[in-house]
Amino acid sequence: MRLKLVPENTTWDFFGRSKLWLGISAFLMLLALASFLVQGLNYGIDFRGGTTIRTESAQPVDIGLYRGAIDSLELGDVTITEIFDPNFDDDENVAMVRIQAQEGEESVSPEVVEAVEAALQEAVPDIRFVSVESVGPKVSGELIQTAVIAVLLAIGAVLVYIWLRFEWQFALGAVAALVHDVVLTIGIFSELQIKFDLAIIAALLTIVGYSLNDTVVVFDRVRENLRKYKQMPLKEVLNISINETLSRTVMTSVTTLLALISLFVLGGDVIRGFVFAMIWGVIVGTYSSIFVASIILLRLGVKRDWSKPDGNAGTQYAKIDA
Repeated sequence: MRLKLVPENTTWDFFGRSKLWLGISAFLMLLALASFLVQGLNYGIDFRGGTTIRTESAQPVDIGLYRGAIDSLELGDVTITEIFDPNFDDDENVAMVRIQAQEGEESVSPEVVEAVEAALQEAVPDIRFVSVESVGPKVSGELIQTAVIAVLLAIGAVLVYIWLRFEWQFALGAVAALVHDVVLTIGIFSELQIKFDLAIIAALLTIVGYSLNDTVVVFDRVRENLRKYKQMPLKEVLNISINETLSRTVMTSVTTLLALISLFVLGGDVIRGFVFAMIWGVIVGTYSSIFVASIILLRLGVKRDWSKPDGNAGTQYAKIDA
């Protein structure tokens, strides 16, 4: 017996309360923006500046032991990561200890670095400190700027691709869904004050790709049904298309979430922020593909007769398989 998360041949109406769904999305986006403006983000070392200490020891790295030795110093955001490399010898156990810059200071002071080294030396007598590197506020500011540009370029590339692949109405719907997903993800990190670092930027770009994939699947079916049902109202065509792709959408989201939840529970602190962002992004991305992108498309309208070329539609590449 096959597992079915969605019944076959569903005929659900996704647009009966379209104003409600758009209202909920708009309210959540305003809430996210308000939280960002009032609270801001809890930037990690990547964006605030800090110091990275590379250590080596003969005994295996015990992250809990390292963290316990450093916690008493009350240094705020401290990240400890074990480094794996097949070229390392058996007695070469390497870890990276990252300490954020303290409030009111541009970088971690030499005294703080010495205190951390002393605490680790006491916990692990044979530990060696291979290198100490610092990231100042100027570099951190450049990283923030680069991260913002990366997200904007990704969304801009999506706009151009969908415009060429379909029509400008499809492109605006897809981009609206992506902006919705990015804003809500940033908002949840601001509201919960979860550490925001470069890993979260990677998660945002991954969310953009995941959400776009869902949206393109729905839009591709919409285009097929527009050719098939030339006289059917656009609302009904959209409903048919979403119902036809719903099983695929739900199955993809659920299987992805199963893997992500496993990583969130068992993966440890190093990737927990990234995985949380991905879990949230999969949920809002699935929602936005149906209740944001498609509703925006319905509001804008679309060309109905695809058998006639339209020089202004931006569909000269629509027949390219991708």
